[in-house]
Amino acid sequence: MIKEFSLGSTILVDKPLKWTSFDVVNKLRWHLRQKLGVKKIKVGHAGTLDPLATGLLVLCIGKHTKLINDLMVGEKTYTGTILLGKTTPSYDLESEFNEEFSTDHISEEMMESVRKAFLGEIQQIPPIFSAKKIDGQRAYDLARDGKEVVLKANTVQIHSFSIDTKRFPEVDFEISCSKGTYIRSIASDFGRNLNSGGTLIALRRTQSGEQHINDAKSVDEWIEFIDSSEL
Repeated sequence: MIKEFSLGSTILVDKPLKWTSFDVVNKLRWHLRQKLGVKKIKVGHAGTLDPLATGLLVLCIGKHTKLINDLMVGEKTYTGTILLGKTTPSYDLESEFNEEFSTDHISEEMMESVRKAFLGEIQQIPPIFSAKKIDGQRAYDLARDGKEVVLKANTVQIHSFSIDTKRFPEVDFEISCSKGTYIRSIASDFGRNLNSGGTLIALRRTQSGEQHINDAKSVDEWIEFIDSSEL
């Protein structure tokens, strides 16, 4: 019954493109409130996905919101596509292309060498268009205001990183990494390390800890479940 479900549950949502993580939280929370006839119910997510990313979003409801920090620690797996030869300020398609670079010199051997260099523990500088705080302000707010943004490198772990170059200059990939890894920065650094440019043009989270996208439902499926459930 939905009343028991809402007291303490963890659900898996396949986040649609262009939705923020909070859009998903707010939508499902509204339907839960309407169904239960309550003014408040706790709903939170265990790890943000950018609006241009799709895939696994872990939502915690009721007492399970206390589990969010534990759920966020797990290894993450993503699939996606890097476009070589072009860059944007945000490292993805949130902003317009601002520079173009040659890709004529890039060989399979170069890409394989660069891929291997990412494996293991690496130092990564987050994108300036990120939620990182600088003196209490979000980096993306400073960047959008045209102010200089200097972010410190973080230590992250890349457990696996595979690439498929059949559609070059688009490079499809799958990557498993630690919490806090910015895949946009991976895309940008991948292009830079090839003496070119790189932009993340597609991203999908398929796994977070022990949770997998194959067990997730769409937002519409969860809404139907909530609205049609017995109290």
